[in-house]
Amino acid sequence: MRILPFLALLFLLGACQPAAEPRGTGAPVEFHLQTAAGPLDGPAADAQVRLLFFGYTNCPDLSPTALATGAQALNGLTPAERERVRLVLVTVDPERDTPAALQGYTAFFHPLLVGASATPEQTIALAKALGTGFEKQAPRPDGSYFVDHSGSSYLLDGSGRLAATLPAGASPQEMVAAIRSLL
Repeated sequence: MRILPFLALLFLLGACQPAAEPRGTGAPVEFHLQTAAGPLDGPAADAQVRLLFFGYTNCPDLSPTALATGAQALNGLTPAERERVRLVLVTVDPERDTPAALQGYTAFFHPLLVGASATPEQTIALAKALGTGFEKQAPRPDGSYFVDHSGSSYLLDGSGRLAATLPAGASPQEMVAAIRSLL
């Protein structure tokens, strides 16, 4: 019987925690990226929903998997919906990923997928604003290197606010549902 007051106290203490900030209510995420077609800034002046991925063209696993899933999600949208959505790969390896290299890489997955780069400082700031990060690993003896990064994707609403973080392994159907909730 002595455990009941203890459990009640734990419940009350848990209720005293501040409420989590609902997604989409924070400040718009500002960024300045460069694509092969020109600048891509956020928040979107055209009120497009944006799904951002962090990755790089030499990534052996997370990037191609996330981009293939994103491409399947795009294919799951109607043509009218696709016009209101922009999928963007933000490179975490600007040393090797030129705008032209990014354009060729992303076109392999879907013609509407855009590859973008920024200065290292801008990329770090964008990743931090979205609650993620990345880290370049030490070069191997042959000079190659990997960049550790998240496999999550970051959905920004038409006002540029973070609306959802979709974990690595999210299905195309989950991405479509999250995107449609903002259209």
